[in-house]
Amino acid sequence: MASIVIDARELRTSSGRYVERLLHYLQKLDKKNQYSVLLKPQDMAGWQPARPNFQKVACPHKEFSFAEQLGLKRQINSLRPDLVHFTFPQQPIRYQGKVVTTIHDLTTLRFNNPDKNRLAYKFKQRVYGRVINRAAHKSAALIVPSKFVKDDVARFAGISSDKISVTYEAADSIRDKPQPLGSLEGKQFIMYVGRPTPHKNLERLVEAFVRLKAQHPELKLVLAGKKDANYSRVETSAREHTIRGVVFAGYVSEGRLRWLYQNCAAYVFPSLSEGFGLPGLEAMRHGAPVVSSKATCLPEIYGKAARYFDPHSEKAMAKAVNEVLVNKALRSKLAKAGKARSQQYSWQRMAQQTLSIYDEVLAKDSSLPPP
Repeated sequence: MASIVIDARELRTSSGRYVERLLHYLQKLDKKNQYSVLLKPQDMAGWQPARPNFQKVACPHKEFSFAEQLGLKRQINSLRPDLVHFTFPQQPIRYQGKVVTTIHDLTTLRFNNPDKNRLAYKFKQRVYGRVINRAAHKSAALIVPSKFVKDDVARFAGISSDKISVTYEAADSIRDKPQPLGSLEGKQFIMYVGRPTPHKNLERLVEAFVRLKAQHPELKLVLAGKKDANYSRVETSAREHTIRGVVFAGYVSEGRLRWLYQNCAAYVFPSLSEGFGLPGLEAMRHGAPVVSSKATCLPEIYGKAARYFDPHSEKAMAKAVNEVLVNKALRSKLAKAGKARSQQYSWQRMAQQTLSIYDEVLAKDSSLPPP
């Protein structure tokens, strides 16, 4: 029996689905080891252990802070773990115990965010790069969500890819009853859901939509996701250029999201950089034909179940979407292939692979018996 700490401070962020699913299935799979789950104080009431060998621990130390480097290190040491899993790269770089680190991608290092202070964000990128490099070298094992990220991290950090394991993520079916958006019932629309940060490439998606409107005057483009300064910038640009038909839906409930997936003519994923591409896989799960960027990991994840385009060309993007709009047989083929592709991925398998990595790392410690 080993004592394992899981850093779950990112549980309630936009990327926290990975952490939540990992914890959910680890509790089903592992009744042997003892787990301490680090949560932000405000998240303590929202997550409850389902097994007696899991306990939650309040962790007040903010990511990318001096408190993280000093206070979190002291807190982890006080728990006396045999292994710590940092589910994101941010961690006390001088912590000396056995560590497994998940690196989701290197996108933050390569794209600016105009919603943030430019100088502060540049500093964060520099710190983030150093943290990733240090974590890559000192971790006993690294976990990534795709082969693309495995190769990317190995090149960036100058380490052997042998210490990096790929554990693919997955998409769940939405269980909530579909809830129609009244303004879109009976209308033809394409959609995107997610963050509007620059690497998501929404400006080119809107430009491609303008091209599509010439052939499909009644077509709508639905952009769903929590509104922030980046979304406001895209919305202002569309208004200033008198682009009609773009629906800024803001945050949508699970039921409405399911309805959008099930009724869209195409889910368009224009991203310039992804580590896994979960939104497109989720769209596939619910029967949406997916038209995707061919950048980074996306062809690896979607295989032959998507129609691809060059994300740097709004003309190529519009052409690919138009092919799906006008070809009913292609649309049906993509929807069927997408459902099958999405079912090849499993959160439970991801958790089982992660547990196997824990066992392998723990077995290397002579003070512990092999699993």
